[in-house]
Amino acid sequence: MKCRFRPCIDLHEGKVKQIIGGSLRDEGPGPRENFVSEKPAAWFAKKFREDHLQGGHVIMLGKGNEAAAKEALAGWPEGLQVGGGIRAENAVEWLEAGASHVIVTSALFNKNGHFLEEALMNLVKITGKHRLVIDLSCRKVPDGWRVSMNRWQTMTELSVSYATLDRLLPFCDEFLIHAADVEGLCGGVDEELVGFLGGWGKCPVTYAGGAATMADVNIVATAGRGLVDVTVGSALDLFGGKGICYAELVAMNRS
Repeated sequence: MKCRFRPCIDLHEGKVKQIIGGSLRDEGPGPRENFVSEKPAAWFAKKFREDHLQGGHVIMLGKGNEAAAKEALAGWPEGLQVGGGIRAENAVEWLEAGASHVIVTSALFNKNGHFLEEALMNLVKITGKHRLVIDLSCRKVPDGWRVSMNRWQTMTELSVSYATLDRLLPFCDEFLIHAADVEGLCGGVDEELVGFLGGWGKCPVTYAGGAATMADVNIVATAGRGLVDVTVGSALDLFGGKGICYAELVAMNRS
């Protein structure tokens, strides 16, 4: 059983980086960085285009990333999704800039983490279901997982459950789910979460977080029953990692 590799371009302060997700904060010391690229975002986008890696995502981690994100989208029009600060007021701008989909999390909640169904309805009216990805990135809690927003700093009231996925499915094309507790640590994937997602399987779902070796990629494929795609970041040799070879993931997709 195989899964599909989805590439990522994470942007922080205008640069392509790999960051330990749980270290992002509005105040205090800067995030813990695993990798900072000397190459621009557009370079990675063009490489993904050359290797026919469809459906990857560009994530803007905070302010100052808009120009780099638009350069990446121009490098592969309609080949990449974009997220980070997306809301009803700017969604069309990003679609017109070349994104195949916009990815949204924080705009669907108020500052206290209360889910705003009306905000989702308004966004779908603008983008259409087929161009919207809902990001349900989450943290582990005693009874499962709970969506975290604001660069994973704020826990929301929304659980990651089959009921939640069923509730949101009519309004989006895909789900993107980072396991924030293991993001960037290269310590292994959240196999329980992957298995949970594979047990649902009603639309495309991309999992991100913790993949350190091809064995982890295979865990996603097996536990996810071939229904969960995978993103690899800090462990990837393309981003300075030593655990997973980019060429091997490209070959996996082609096969």
